[in-house]
Amino acid sequence: MTHPMTAREAIALVTDDFTELPFSEGPLEGDGPIGWPGYSAAHGRASDRSGETESVICGTGAIGGVPVVLLSFEFRFLGGSIGERTGERASAAHRLARARRLPVVVLPATGGSRMHEGMRALLQLQVIARESALTRAAGLPQIAVLRDPTTGGGWATLGAGSDVVLALPGAQVGFAGSRVRPADADPAAYTAEAQLAHGHLDAVVPPGQLRAVLGRWLTLLTRPAEGPVPPPYALGTGSGPLSGAAAPVESGREAVARARHPDRPRAPAYLDAHFTHRAEISGDRCGGTDPGMLCGFGQGPDGRTVAYAAQCGTATRPAGFRTATRLVRLADRLGIPVLTLVDTPGAANDPQAERDGAGPAIAALFEAVATARVPLTSLLVGEGGSGGALALAAPGNTWATPDSYFSVIAPELAAAILKRTPEEADTTADLLRLRPRDLLALGAVRGIVDGPPSG
Repeated sequence: MTHPMTAREAIALVTDDFTELPFSEGPLEGDGPIGWPGYSAAHGRASDRSGETESVICGTGAIGGVPVVLLSFEFRFLGGSIGERTGERASAAHRLARARRLPVVVLPATGGSRMHEGMRALLQLQVIARESALTRAAGLPQIAVLRDPTTGGGWATLGAGSDVVLALPGAQVGFAGSRVRPADADPAAYTAEAQLAHGHLDAVVPPGQLRAVLGRWLTLLTRPAEGPVPPPYALGTGSGPLSGAAAPVESGREAVARARHPDRPRAPAYLDAHFTHRAEISGDRCGGTDPGMLCGFGQGPDGRTVAYAAQCGTATRPAGFRTATRLVRLADRLGIPVLTLVDTPGAANDPQAERDGAGPAIAALFEAVATARVPLTSLLVGEGGSGGALALAAPGNTWATPDSYFSVIAPELAAAILKRTPEEADTTADLLRLRPRDLLALGAVRGIVDGPPSG
């Protein structure tokens, strides 16, 4: 913290077009609401040292061509701490965002609540949380870029309360500031990189890339596509048994073999083919990540945004289900249609998955999909293993590729439950009627998609 980035330097990092909101609070009266000895003098010194009149600067600007409301914190002003005037300024900024229908971008660098104002300062966290909730209810996105440091109530409201959370490399991020942690605490646990690894923020972005990354996110979150997403066409490997135009499978065992073939296209290939560019969210905000579940927002050829949640062929872990739930709920609030790609042998069923709450995580995703107001489209691109796959499937608008199957349970597990030998898994697969055309006949899918259009 020898040379912390100032609030105005942070603003200049992301925009060249900033208009500051005027505030005229007047001189601080006495020593504040609780009469902290010397507070008025300390407040004045902070102003002289930083050139600011409070710990936050608010205004409007454009990032990547998208108009936004900006809040940037000045750490040199009493550690960027949140006091009554800070809360009043943040509230005014949110009200302006709602009035003008603008996204909110927060650039926090704060040690938390201002001790000099006691409980009157701490109560500002409720004020800020309410304003953020009102902006969220208005369907406006909020993005935070965590600077060094972002701790205490600033992290727990301005930072973690945002829809997308980015951070600068090496930023100190945590609820506990450096002076109030256990003496033997590992400092590495209180970094942006650690928070990313544990699912609490979406990306660590170098300063030189921040403007472009923010612009991409703002463009994606403010230009939703209209109507349901058409299901992507089936990808393949060209000619041969895994081409998009392959002949229909003749048996359940063949359908399972195709879906499990190592050369079958996976979710990343579908996402790359469907979107011109995309940005991913990361983590379930409960301490976990699942690399087998890709979630984010992508731009189609028409320049409009679709949200996506895509399984990558692995057993989906609780963190993956929770991340998908987070994605669906965010897209629903922002009015962005959702595409899901279903491809999993099933939900992870190891002891750690149970301890991490597999059942509640799947239940929450079922609820998010069932109650979404935006249209959802699902494409079964590989394995559809039981409830772990169904949780991501759009009711009444799920499609299948020729190289897929969907089953009440994997054939091997069905054989085990029925006390059959492992060798009988193939015949069990035939009995389960899990082929794409069986799914169509059963009403489990809406249709079977073709391969890429010729030319």
